[in-house]
Amino acid sequence: MTTMLKVTNLDARYGAIQILRQISFDVSEGEVVVILGANGAGKTTTLRALCGMVSTSGSVNFEGQEIRGNDTADIVRLGVAHVPQGRGTFPELSVLDNLQLGAYVRKDRKGVEEDLERWFDAFPRLRERKTQAAGSLSGGEQQMLAVARAMMANPRLLLLDEPSLGLAPLIIEDLFRRFGEINKETGTTMLIVEQNANLALNIADRGYVIESGRIEVGGTAAELRSNDAVREAYLGA
Repeated sequence: MTTMLKVTNLDARYGAIQILRQISFDVSEGEVVVILGANGAGKTTTLRALCGMVSTSGSVNFEGQEIRGNDTADIVRLGVAHVPQGRGTFPELSVLDNLQLGAYVRKDRKGVEEDLERWFDAFPRLRERKTQAAGSLSGGEQQMLAVARAMMANPRLLLLDEPSLGLAPLIIEDLFRRFGEINKETGTTMLIVEQNANLALNIADRGYVIESGRIEVGGTAAELRSNDAVREAYLGA
């Protein structure tokens, strides 16, 4: 498979506080890759670093182009969409307005209209609530909206930050099933930061474990499931 994202010796810091330390990993086109780790390990910072939202050094190569140091808006235009922790919808705007804002970098009006219908079909609850303010939706519905809004940008790479956070188990299972369907149906490459290792590994091709800002383990989903240290720390086995 073709490497879409290659991260090499990436450091990231907030002011004087260094969070990521020389991390290196890659994501191939069409893959679902998961980054596992405890709270404070550096998972969220990893996604923020890829999007140009924190101070970094090292290399972030996306589809053959160095993007480290680029503005976040320029990274989005290249085809990278980020669903932040806590959903990040615009609560005062309607569901429809949120989705249309997701397509702000696109010029193909007909394609945008077609994709609105596509994601309303994928998430029927959003169609039912398209005139409601996003802030009035349930947590699960807001997560659906956040994902659909990101997909409205027609991304090549979708970054998902703790999508299960604060949601009920049945809603989480449904969301991860949908992530798997989106990957298979659209070919969208996904990099998912997640604490729910079992569900994440169910749809992942490969994964990495980050601890104290460093990548400690990497491998296929099956290899991570069979790793005793990973099983004990993240899989409850």
